[in-house]
Amino acid sequence: MATVIHKNPKTLFDPTPFAFAHSTIGEGDGKYVFISGQSGGEGLEHHLSKDFRTQVRYSLKNLETVLAEYQLGVEDVLKLTILIVDHDEENLKIWSEEVHKVWKNNEFPASTLIPVPKLALDGMMIEVDAIAFMKKSK
Repeated sequence: MATVIHKNPKTLFDPTPFAFAHSTIGEGDGKYVFISGQSGGEGLEHHLSKDFRTQVRYSLKNLETVLAEYQLGVEDVLKLTILIVDHDEENLKIWSEEVHKVWKNNEFPASTLIPVPKLALDGMMIEVDAIAFMKKSK
């Protein structure tokens, strides 16, 4: 890789105190965008709802915000990793319903869902990271 660029959208909370960037990109034959785990935190205050569905919606909205920094959309996502606290079948149903609303064409990226006992902050129920690809023409 010749160049690595880090981006933190101004409309999301500042992650630098926590030693990560919202996204990085490495340039090669194409450009791969590595997006850090996006929680279901709302706004600059990173408010975490106690409702799982609300956190799922905001984790996907936050992912879309980072993608937009590169003029990308969900169709450019190659891989998702989903971490869910106290995962069960109901959470999977909610996750699937909300993902269908975002990937309207039903062309989903590869994904891995990992049940976990806890995430970085108290109250976080979900975290979604992604790898996207930016074609040279973009």
